[in-house]
Amino acid sequence: MPSDHFYARLSNSLGARGLRWTGKFNVPVYRATGGRIGGKVGRAPVLLLTTTGRKSGEPRTAPVLYLADGKNLILINTNAGNAKIPAWSLNLKANPEAEVELGRQRREVRARVAEGEERAELWRKHIEQYAGFDDYEAKLDREISVFVLEPR
Repeated sequence: MPSDHFYARLSNSLGARGLRWTGKFNVPVYRATGGRIGGKVGRAPVLLLTTTGRKSGEPRTAPVLYLADGKNLILINTNAGNAKIPAWSLNLKANPEAEVELGRQRREVRARVAEGEERAELWRKHIEQYAGFDDYEAKLDREISVFVLEPR
């Protein structure tokens, strides 16, 4: 299996636009297969996150790597090391109510941004699962947010 660093280089090479189009393709494939295809990047699991567009008010779905932390799901908004902040992140900050799909299971969640010691610990756990986040962090000059999705 290729390393996390391979996947990080590959996803970063797509650029923000390529990553967005890859995500648009991944959503129907993930749903059709219950996450069997498109449900992992290396060892890291992928969920489908549906937020409410902060400008349009329309539902927006994106595949995102996640870390399971008890009942919570943890997301990091690196956008594969691209400078542009992912829209899902901006949408969650504007409206923290969202829905996730894990395979064929759907859950309602509420998002918040982790800070301080909690953020540091969740970042460390995420890196243990997918080391590519370190590669993304090295490319970014912006603050990286760590989101905690709590069940509603």
